[in-house]
Amino acid sequence: MMPTRAEIAGIMSVMQSAFDPAYGEAWNEAQVTSALLVPGTRFALADAAGIIGPPSPSVPSAGFYLSRQTLDEEELLLLAVLPEYRRSGCATRLFEHLTCACRDRGVARLFLEMRADNTAAHFYQKMGFQPVGLRKAYYRGADGQYRDARTLALDLA
Repeated sequence: MMPTRAEIAGIMSVMQSAFDPAYGEAWNEAQVTSALLVPGTRFALADAAGIIGPPSPSVPSAGFYLSRQTLDEEELLLLAVLPEYRRSGCATRLFEHLTCACRDRGVARLFLEMRADNTAAHFYQKMGFQPVGLRKAYYRGADGQYRDARTLALDLA
């Protein structure tokens, strides 16, 4: 299902504030829109209270996720929460929404790849992810430095 303009705007408003520009990890609107055209790609938005649903003009989006399913596996492409709503439970509610939806669709394993020095690593560890791979010097930041990538997996079966 293609998102509405308001949903894309909600994703982009979070995207612009949630990612540190030094790492060059934020996607632009064309990348988000293109990803959502790929079959099996899904998204969800959350407001400041962590309520999952379409954005409201009176209640702006505070977080989102993008994921893509292939057969019985899913990859969490992005999960982002505005800095002022971190540690409020918003990311946990988004993650719970994702894992429930995955289980409903028969997804057995959820993967993600992240910069090895990403401060969100503790969150994913708390959610049950386990390291399954390391790619040396995989990401090149906006600062020109290369950083390792960690691949993590979570069994959902």
